[in-house]
Amino acid sequence: MARDTHSITKMSRREGYALHPKAHKHMVKRSTVPGQHGRTGRRSVASQYALQLREKQKVKRLYGLLERQFSNLMKEANRKEGQSGEILLKLLEQRADNAVYRAGFAPSRRAARQLVTHGHFMLNGRRVDIPSIRLKPGDVLSVRAKSQGTEYFKNMDDITGNAEVTVSWLKANRKKFEITITGTPSREEAEPDINEQLIVEYYSR
Repeated sequence: MARDTHSITKMSRREGYALHPKAHKHMVKRSTVPGQHGRTGRRSVASQYALQLREKQKVKRLYGLLERQFSNLMKEANRKEGQSGEILLKLLEQRADNAVYRAGFAPSRRAARQLVTHGHFMLNGRRVDIPSIRLKPGDVLSVRAKSQGTEYFKNMDDITGNAEVTVSWLKANRKKFEITITGTPSREEAEPDINEQLIVEYYSR
């Protein structure tokens, strides 16, 4: 299955935004752009195109999508009624790997994607291994009985820091290893510091 294998720390420095929890400490130490010219101290005024590109790259990498996946999702958002940028973010939030991350079952989206890809989850009682599958209200993601006995899930609270759910559209039952989708994501509950209009403008060129 195609996936982005670039260093998450280097990508975070490139985008000027922590794409993964572990990238925060590296961003504090080295906030410059990676590469031989990253330390020159020269500041250039970014063009509007450059701003649009950087925002698109940031969000694409934040959710762990490849270019074709992200482009297709933007096309789908454009076909729906409403604000295309907001719809795009909602579609990203509805991914299975994002739900696993939002429920606190993984410390990052990248880790959540690996858990889903390796077949540790069931969707409405059937095994699922597609991170991009879209969830809807009433869906239940549950950890397979066999997987519940693995070291990861036995130590999930320690690994994730006993993370709490911070969104209103899902409920997590850590004792039963279940995630229930109770609604649809709102724009306000998507990642902060995203200017989705720049992404819409990029694909409207």
